[in-house]
Amino acid sequence: MTDSGAGTRAPFFRCISLLYDKDAKQKERRMSARHIFRLSGADTRSFLQGLVTNDVARIDQGLVYAALLTPQGKYLADFFLSADGDDVLLDAEADQADMLRTRLGMYKLRANVSISDARLYLHRGIADIPDDGMADPRHAALGWRAYRDHPQTDDGVDWTALRVAHVIPQAGLELTPDTFILEVGFEAVNGVDFRKGCYVGQEVTARMKHKTTLRKGLAQVMVTGEATPGTPIMAAGKVAGTLLSRAGNSAIAYLRFDRANGEMTAQGATVTWKGAGN
Repeated sequence: MTDSGAGTRAPFFRCISLLYDKDAKQKERRMSARHIFRLSGADTRSFLQGLVTNDVARIDQGLVYAALLTPQGKYLADFFLSADGDDVLLDAEADQADMLRTRLGMYKLRANVSISDARLYLHRGIADIPDDGMADPRHAALGWRAYRDHPQTDDGVDWTALRVAHVIPQAGLELTPDTFILEVGFEAVNGVDFRKGCYVGQEVTARMKHKTTLRKGLAQVMVTGEATPGTPIMAAGKVAGTLLSRAGNSAIAYLRFDRANGEMTAQGATVTWKGAGN
């Protein structure tokens, strides 16, 4: 991969920019809509255990955050799993619901698993965890999640600011079809278990964990000036990354670490990263 200067974007970063909705706030609002599935049947847990990145057995202790990958180890969807009696609730992005239903149905084959709409609504907050709530496993600052039979009114929490502060990836923003989950910190947000055994995409993910030094990934950056999310970040005339979610002067960026040094810019803004070399 080569760069010929500020006017040329490396293919991967160009793809990220095209996938990223320019109206980031509108997209984040849309992506906050959730669809709750109910999975039931004698084979439900073993079925999920062979598909997702985390250990399904942990749902007996609380929420489990996991992803479904392609056989090539790339991201398809992320979601939360929780036990509801003998059933399992799967809390997914509403925009991914149809795709997930199709994918799970494709893998189900003759397994004794039924997939239906739970007719429940997500509630979340950052105050004390209610009796029906469960801690968000990605980070303590993200509070709790609960599933109820009525919609939640506005909770008054700036979830984008919390995500940016703790570098939490969001589907459709930091998580795209080109994503390898370890490059977006999935291990740090408790989304993958390297001891659970096989799942779809496991071989690639394990190889990246044990045999590869990550050269690209998410980082929190400071932005001074105006820059549109999805804009390439330039350093020394080369593409060093892409600006993603932003909250005030802080943002999440996808960086190529060997280039993200010294003075960086995005449109007319200055971008700084407190990483290696800065």
